[in-house]
Amino acid sequence: MTIENRWGDKVEKDGGLLGPDGQPLVSSPKPPEETAGAAAEPQLDFFNYIASLGFQTMIFLGEMPNPITNQVEKNLKQAKFLIDTLIILRDKTKGNLSKEEDDLLNGSIYELQLRYVDLSK
Repeated sequence: MTIENRWGDKVEKDGGLLGPDGQPLVSSPKPPEETAGAAAEPQLDFFNYIASLGFQTMIFLGEMPNPITNQVEKNLKQAKFLIDTLIILRDKTKGNLSKEEDDLLNGSIYELQLRYVDLSK
């Protein structure tokens, strides 16, 4: 899917979040031995947790269809709650995250706040 970032640049997006620079946020690749069992069960880590909250927020912003109903639904109150949850996580984990984790969290908050403001106008 092609979307336009806030500077008007066209950016290819595969369903992930965009960082402050308008580029897709990606975590560093894992060695093959760590990804061998990944298809069977999702790995519980900080990246997946933040991505999960981000995708939930995008559903509530109406950016993606609800996976249960397959309908696009907007619930700005719930979207704001999840964005605020990410901000609390950022505040409570300050100084305890790797650079990649910090970049993912800050980029997710930034992008979701921009989308929320645009939709709440």
